[in-house]
Amino acid sequence: MSKTPPTTAVDNRSRILAIVGASSGNLVEWFDFYVYSFCAIYFAPAFFPSGNPTTQLLNTAGVFAAGFLMRPIGGWLFGRIADKHGRRTSMMISVLMMCGGSLMIAFLPTYAAIGAAAPGLLLVARLFQGLSVGGEYGTSATYMSEVALKGRRGFYASFQYVTLIGGQLLAVLVLVVLQQLLSTEQLKDWGWRVPFMLGAVAAVVALYLRKSLSETSTAETRKSKDAGTLAGLLKHKGAFMTVVGFTAGGSLIFYTFTTYMQKYLVNTAGMPAKTASSVMTGALLVYMLMQPLFGALSDRIGRRSSMLWFGGLATLCTVPVLHALKDVSNPYAAFGLVILALAIISLYTSISGLIKAEMFPPEVRALGVGLSYAVGNAVFGGSAEFVALSLKSIGMESTFYWYVTAMCAIGLIVSFRMRDPSKEGYLRNEA
Repeated sequence: MSKTPPTTAVDNRSRILAIVGASSGNLVEWFDFYVYSFCAIYFAPAFFPSGNPTTQLLNTAGVFAAGFLMRPIGGWLFGRIADKHGRRTSMMISVLMMCGGSLMIAFLPTYAAIGAAAPGLLLVARLFQGLSVGGEYGTSATYMSEVALKGRRGFYASFQYVTLIGGQLLAVLVLVVLQQLLSTEQLKDWGWRVPFMLGAVAAVVALYLRKSLSETSTAETRKSKDAGTLAGLLKHKGAFMTVVGFTAGGSLIFYTFTTYMQKYLVNTAGMPAKTASSVMTGALLVYMLMQPLFGALSDRIGRRSSMLWFGGLATLCTVPVLHALKDVSNPYAAFGLVILALAIISLYTSISGLIKAEMFPPEVRALGVGLSYAVGNAVFGGSAEFVALSLKSIGMESTFYWYVTAMCAIGLIVSFRMRDPSKEGYLRNEA
């Protein structure tokens, strides 16, 4: 069990303010990134006037996917900036870029006004946002891990996923409010621009909060010849491959039971869309609140133990839970099954950023965290919905259950082979 060193009220307050400043930008980044997906049904005709709703949504989905594929580049670029020029600098540039992307979309002329340039500019804005959110994860995870109190790092660092999930929930909430206040015609005409404007304003607030943050990297570390370089990162290729290994399964099951689950409840279980939305909104809220509890648990049992429990339970329970959800008719039963799955996933997500940060030295920490996560996330997490729907379309939906199980089993093996980062990692001797 990790022992918590004595601290003063002033020290605790400064650390909490630093966590708030770092996580505020994380919330804004994910709000802006997901509001695009939620509002696509309203702005798709303005940029892709094909007359076919399916074609319009496919086009906007393609732009969304392009933003997703920018994440590894963002992980590399902002990881390099964070390691060479400081975490604070990287986080400020990241949230400023997200602000610019949101403002661009909010005021973008439609296809009717400027023709084919409209979808082209939408793609440019989305690429900026993808680059930004790709860099946000690694840098904020690194900063929150370094600023967190020794002995309580799991608890403090868990707030990264609190704000990540919170950003998704906030995006849904804003859209629901607009749907109540505006007609469908108004939403298609101009209402869809409001969430992007709100996101830009929130980004300015996050920028202000981050401006006052203290830097956690040292001048000596930033001047190291390995700082932020791929050559320096390759000296820790074992840690890099370990992180990719458990991120693949962790990201895949995360997107399966969050982003894809609403569609699964509608298309496979036959649940009404509004009921499925209510189930998932409630489940995500509970999931968000779980993160600090499971983060604190990792401080008591160790990060490796948390990952072993995650890998073992995910491997054993994924197929039974998805099969049970396939035949569920009661929304309360569906809610309970989804919560069970999300509780298992919380063993990983609550410490997702921290366990990665503990595995890399400070001169390549942000790069190692950001790039390894982005690679595993883009390849496996980002493809979850596509793989699930593709297998369903050819009558092999249950194969997807076993695919998720297999990836989680790989994560279990990787976790079994690694040493406990909370006891032997690079952060163990940092205050």
